[in-house]
Amino acid sequence: MKLKIVNRGRQPLPAYATEQSAGMDLRANIDEPLVLQPMERRLIPTGLYIALPPGFEAQVRPRSGLALKHGITVLNAPGTIDADYRGEVGVLLINLSKEPFTINDGERIAQMVIARHEQVELEPTDELDETERGAGGYGHTGVR
Repeated sequence: MKLKIVNRGRQPLPAYATEQSAGMDLRANIDEPLVLQPMERRLIPTGLYIALPPGFEAQVRPRSGLALKHGITVLNAPGTIDADYRGEVGVLLINLSKEPFTINDGERIAQMVIARHEQVELEPTDELDETERGAGGYGHTGVR
């Protein structure tokens, strides 16, 4: 599949790090270093604009290294970019650590995964079919 992309930033285009990578790294496109204080959230620009084909979405996900080492994550993970959106791809980061974190221009801040999706037609009903699990919720499976 080919993805049309406009790069109005200074960074290279996103790329897969390995042959089996699911996500492409997104980089900060900022004029000067930005300090993200503990519990602060900011929308970080990437300079990228994409045109997804119908039936696809781009998911913006945290980078595991930033999350583990610095407590930096994508607040609305995964963030969804719809096929009809043509604005700049932004990354909503939050600092969940107790220390300020500096984001530099060109820093890899998130990853983008392209995924197929379906739209459904809702069918109102008065009851649902029975399953073994039933209404068992959070933490229910695997508990005896």
